[in-house]
Amino acid sequence: MKIRSASLLLLGCLLAGCGSEVGGAVDDGAGQQNLPPAHGDTLVEALLGNVSGLIPNITSDSASHEVGGLIYTGLVTRDRDLNIIGEMAESWRFSRDCLDLTFKLRPNVTWHDGHPFTADDVVFTYQTMIHPKTPTGYREDFRAVARVEAVDPHTVRIAYKKVYAKALQSWETWILPKHLLERYVLEGRLRDAPQNWHGPIGTGPYRFKEMRSGEKIVLVANPDFYEEGRPYISRIVYRVIPSQATIFLELKAKGVDSANLTALQYKRQTEYPAFQKAYWKFRYPSSGYTYLGFNLKDPRFADKRVRQAFAHAINKRELIDGVLLGLGREATGPYKPGTWVYNPTVKTYPYDMERARRLLAEAGWKEKNADGLLVKDGQPFTFVLLTNQGNDERKKVAEIIQASLQELGVGVEIRVLEWASFIKEYVKKRRFDAIVLGWGIGLDPDQYEIWHSSKTGPDDLNHISYANPEVDELLERGRSSCVDAERKKYYDRLQKVLAEEQPIVFLYFRDALPAVSRRVHGIIESPNGVRFNFTDWYVPQSLQRYTAG
Repeated sequence: MKIRSASLLLLGCLLAGCGSEVGGAVDDGAGQQNLPPAHGDTLVEALLGNVSGLIPNITSDSASHEVGGLIYTGLVTRDRDLNIIGEMAESWRFSRDCLDLTFKLRPNVTWHDGHPFTADDVVFTYQTMIHPKTPTGYREDFRAVARVEAVDPHTVRIAYKKVYAKALQSWETWILPKHLLERYVLEGRLRDAPQNWHGPIGTGPYRFKEMRSGEKIVLVANPDFYEEGRPYISRIVYRVIPSQATIFLELKAKGVDSANLTALQYKRQTEYPAFQKAYWKFRYPSSGYTYLGFNLKDPRFADKRVRQAFAHAINKRELIDGVLLGLGREATGPYKPGTWVYNPTVKTYPYDMERARRLLAEAGWKEKNADGLLVKDGQPFTFVLLTNQGNDERKKVAEIIQASLQELGVGVEIRVLEWASFIKEYVKKRRFDAIVLGWGIGLDPDQYEIWHSSKTGPDDLNHISYANPEVDELLERGRSSCVDAERKKYYDRLQKVLAEEQPIVFLYFRDALPAVSRRVHGIIESPNGVRFNFTDWYVPQSLQRYTAG
């Protein structure tokens, strides 16, 4: 079983993924990698915050997707080299004009409650995703569909309105059980369904066992998993630990078995023999970037000169060296350097405080009050900058931004909020001046859901309320071709427009820095990260620590 890559756009990490560079774990010399696979043991993981639901189709945070991605599966997924392969689909074929896609489904798949999985579930998932009352940020992939037809229990035919670049990969989405969720979808109450909180039923390698909000989530191996039988690791316990520092302490104390390290932890706090003997360490470029975002409905931030001034006032090199200890790269837009879609010729914003001051003056922020704050129309330039609790990196970024803008004469108050509340009460309701957050980018360059002006509702992902007619057209054209060379010209222009407008200040792409207990074997480094083959991970019998239950 190859666990799906992070191809959806998420809040929070917000996702891992990786590029073609990988750095690695070093064998401890004990020869333990030759020990045979065995079933059993428990893997203890850490989540920075509560999940926002257990139906991943209607959530947008990394914690919910990490848990939900083991409970549910899609028709296709990605292999170690990021190629699309079958998951619940045995095979597929496109019509000659690329408008019709037919899937042949595996005949031996059952839901966790024993009910057979059929083509009707695929049709139902499509209907769920396009239903106007389904609270999802991922509707657009399915609006491109003209119709979905169950030809027979194991054959699905999908007709597209026009050529759609993401036709195949969009079916990586999690398929939902019609027999359990249909009435909740029809009533517009999917978020209230029992399966979203304490009883999710999927087709994935792990079954839900229990959840204690704010404490833990427990999954157990699915003995009837369709691909290779039950996974080797018998149980996964996700502990909710809302602090990177505390997670690291638990990692060193062996209270958790894996964690995403901060740069400081990776470079300076794990380079000692005991840690190296206990944990594998990995480093590879992630597909997530950190940004400073603005509420563009605020008149102060609606003026692009203000946003450009802030971009010049923030020293990205200082952020990368000081916060990431060099383990990252500057971001000039929403695409990762080195990928085929990346445009290296866009406008950049070198650190230049004088240029920043001139831009603010052009925007009307010329005078200062007795406190040294810029004033316009009698109002000092102050705002509240929000970020999430438990992420030391983002807090440090916010503090550096605060100091830089103070030098300009802009007052910044930092507020750090608990993750679930931050997303639900502030981000979704657009109750913020500015935010420090991150986006995980998918494998396809389409970012319609983030930048298109139609995607500004509470369950949509255009959180900053960005609207630009040219960007809308570029996004629409970019997803309407199957030819990468043709698509690239639209995304090249998109990056130039975003670089000029700076709807957000793109800060950096950080490296992914996971650490996993050395008692876990079967981990493979790849362009798809280290978790693509999670169900192949195992703990040799002699190294098992926990009994299942």
